[in-house]
Amino acid sequence: MRVRGHLLQSDAGEAVPFERSPNQSAGLSPKYLIIHYTAGSSAESSIGHMLKPSAKASAHLVVARDGVISQLVPFNRVAWHAGRSQWHGTVGLNRHAIGIELDNAGKLEWQGNQWRSWFGRSYPEDEILVAAHKHEDRDCGWHVYTEAQLMAVTEAAQAIMDHYSLLDVLGHDDIAPNRKRDPGPAFPMDSFRASITGRDADLPLRFEVRVNLNIRGGPGTAHDKIRDEPLPPGTLVLLHSRESSWCFVEVLDENGAPDLTGWVHGDYIAPADAEA
Repeated sequence: MRVRGHLLQSDAGEAVPFERSPNQSAGLSPKYLIIHYTAGSSAESSIGHMLKPSAKASAHLVVARDGVISQLVPFNRVAWHAGRSQWHGTVGLNRHAIGIELDNAGKLEWQGNQWRSWFGRSYPEDEILVAAHKHEDRDCGWHVYTEAQLMAVTEAAQAIMDHYSLLDVLGHDDIAPNRKRDPGPAFPMDSFRASITGRDADLPLRFEVRVNLNIRGGPGTAHDKIRDEPLPPGTLVLLHSRESSWCFVEVLDENGAPDLTGWVHGDYIAPADAEA
């Protein structure tokens, strides 16, 4: 696939189906690609919802369970998919991200010996993954994504990433962890991100400290500082894992060699390749 005129096309130059959502605005400066699930009963119903002005919601793309992609907002316009959100100092990701919605019922609850969606539909066991979300402790059911969907979203995401030179691929649950759970544990985010960005999923990402930043022995201000002096702006760190808003990092010295490890707040580090 490829991007031409801020619209997604097949390699043969045929544009994907386009239905213009009124829920859009100017001012997009894309840095990230955000993956969502619709939490709806079908792609058609979700698209229909996002075509209504009263919905006040939209996405650039919707991927149906059969792999058919629809575009609702050109990639040079702001779609309203992220809501209240932030990522490493960037607040309000609508203005900084391209959003893809996958048709998926999302989180399911066990009711009457069946896994059911919020809208009352039950799903067979072969369409369910039972797991705990990374921001929760309790196992729930999660509607699985189809092979056709994953193939389609991978092709679309690769075209978007290459055309706009985006920094990273994130989930809605990364940028709004207190509100959202999509795309959830059924989406293979680690392997997907590695495929799209060309980074090995097992390798840590390199970030840069943006302000004087304390490094602590655990994820939170209740944990002691590892050293008295904060990390100065410009310090490079390798991100190994996240726990809510806190990041476990390895600090690099001026020669790029590992110095110490600890926890820092994720709001105050940014991808080292990001523009200032």
